[in-house]
Amino acid sequence: MSVPPSAEPTLWELHRAVSQLREDLRGDLAQLAARLDRVVTQDVYRADQRAVDQRISQVEAGLAGLRGEHDQATERAEQQRREDQAQTAATRRLVFSSFVSPVLLMALQLWLAARGTSP
Repeated sequence: MSVPPSAEPTLWELHRAVSQLREDLRGDLAQLAARLDRVVTQDVYRADQRAVDQRISQVEAGLAGLRGEHDQATERAEQQRREDQAQTAATRRLVFSSFVSPVLLMALQLWLAARGTSP
């Protein structure tokens, strides 16, 4: 099968195709340049990652310190609660021995005295 002579592109059509190709290539290169402006080098990326790792380590250390302080505060509060309970029990014993016992003894003496005098 042979190609008819009219099927070949003219020089003007070739010129238009090459011009269009050149414009497309310029647009693509401009897009590539814009994307390359947002790209960082590996050195910068690694430095940023090291800084992030350091900040995370500092936060973890701070959290560990806070956790330790919280545990100590909880233990102190528990110890204070136990001491308060012991103090409350001692106060109850003191109240009983100071006020209730003498009243009971006096009532017992009065009762015994009342029984002893009756015939």
